[in-house]
Order: sequence, then C-alpha cells, then structure tokens
Amino acid sequence: MSAAATLPPQAAAANANTLADALAAASISSSSSPKPDQENDDDLEDGEIRDDEDEEDDGKVKTVFDDASRFNVKHPLYSTWTLFFDSPQSKLLPKTPSSTPATPQGTHGGWMEDIRKVVAFDSVEEFWGLYNNIIPPSQLPGKANYYLFKDGIMPAWEDPKNKNGGKWSIQVPKEKSKGAIDKMWLYTMLAAIGETFETPLPGPDDKEAPAPTQSDLVTGVIVSSRPAFYRISIWTRQAPDTSLTEADALMSRVLTIGRHFKVSVLGYELEQKLVTGGFQTEIMFESHKDSEKKGNKNKIII
Repeated sequence: MSAAATLPPQAAAANANTLADALAAASISSSSSPKPDQENDDDLEDGEIRDDEDEEDDGKVKTVFDDASRFNVKHPLYSTWTLFFDSPQSKLLPKTPSSTPATPQGTHGGWMEDIRKVVAFDSVEEFWGLYNNIIPPSQLPGKANYYLFKDGIMPAWEDPKNKNGGKWSIQVPKEKSKGAIDKMWLYTMLAAIGETFETPLPGPDDKEAPAPTQSDLVTGVIVSSRPAFYRISIWTRQAPDTSLTEADALMSRVLTIGRHFKVSVLGYELEQKLVTGGFQTEIMFESHKDSEKKGNKNKIII
C-alpha cells in the first residue's frame, strides 16, 4: 500500500493542497512523462530529477508514492524546511560545522549547541523520504525534540523572526498518547509544509487593520518528548495583544491557526474540553515574552 493511501482525510487534504498548489505554481503536469534518451540535466522537465542508478527505467513518471527509493519527479513546496533534532545523547556526539547550526544573535550558546541539523528539503518527495527514515516521536527518549522550521529560521526565541512571536501548544500524557502522538506530529508537519495554517492577509479595504509585515505567520513546529508527556507546538512570527478581540486582524489570523490545529489537524471538536487530569492541557497560545514570566496568565485558549 502506498504512503498516500494510509493518510486520514485531514492529512490527505493537507497533502493534496500542497501538491495542487505547488503544481499550479510551477506549471508541472503530474501525468507528464520524462523525455527518453536525455543526455544532460538541461533536457529534464521542470521538477524532474535524474536517476542515474536506475538502469531499467521504464520511462514512466514515478513519485515517492510509487517508488520510495527511485522516484524521478519532485513536487516543490512553497518553502524550504529544515529538520533539527536534539536529545541528551546529542551532547555525546562530535560537533561538526554541517551538523551544528549557528547560534542566533543575542544568545549565549547553551542548549543551542546540542541541536543537530538533520536535513533541509523543498519538495513533497523529499519530505516523505525524510519521514520514512527517522524514528517517530513515540520512540524518542525523554528530553528529545524534533524541530521543523522554515529555511533560515532557528528554533530559538532569540531568532529575529521568532522574538516577537509566540506559540500554540498542546500537552498530552505520555502513557495515554503513545498510540496517537506519531499521527498528531505527522498531521502537524503536513499542515505546516502544506501552508494550510496560513491565513489570508487583510484586504486593501480593511482600513482598521495595519499593513502586515509578513504574509506567513508560522515559522516552525516542534514535538517534544518528556518523561511524563508529549508536547506539540506551532510557532508564529507575531503574537497579538491578548486583550484585543477577534476584530483585530492579527488576533483573527492567530485564532484561525489555533482552530485549524485543534479541529482539522488534531481531530478534536472546536468546543471540546481536553483537560481530564494528569498532564493534559487545552490548546493554548502565549507569546514567547509572556511565557518567560512565572505564572503567566496572558494566554489564549480554544
């Protein structure tokens, strides 16, 4: 069975949106076939990649869903994404320039020195190639994290693209969620790379809304494994004043992200209460600056 066939409706929809939008933007036909007897890369169609090791190529277009190791067409994403990883074992690994990301300006190293860059990718096929070759969150040791961020953005509050933002997050008990956390993380990643978290910008006639400085709000997503719970977070580059109503353009966009996360990605009902005791939390948003304050009450809960 192909990877696509195992996806639930909400994940399949996110993936379909990614493919459709990427194909439209690049004018790639998913039914087109590669040219026979291609002599060099200049002969490749847009989005195709050469497979020199496949001596018995039947000439048909193959995506990663058809052949996970010898696909010959790539469907580009809107953004390049980079996966980072850290765990207690990361401190024991030798540091190399290629695996250790640069420390954001304003930080003093510390935990950032233990984060390892896994790989950057910019196509649907490369994402599935990555996903099929790393262990899922349910098998991560305690205190381990996966960070999936847009290219050029570090998974740190101090990064200029994160410092004025915040995060949506949910925390679930580990013992009760081992069977579900892998799917929750997969759907979160699909929604992120498929840009389905993003919301329309205020129109030119919306005089009440300030001109946005960035069309996309989501900078990255994180899954964390802890001894007693898992946490999934969605980071945004801006955070609204929690005293404002949904009439505020930024507040409206952030709330839309949270609702999509709760309903379409995680599969809860919008009005469903999630706290049942233990380490379970509601889905909540707080700015990075407020989250540093002990007993912070400036949170948005949906």
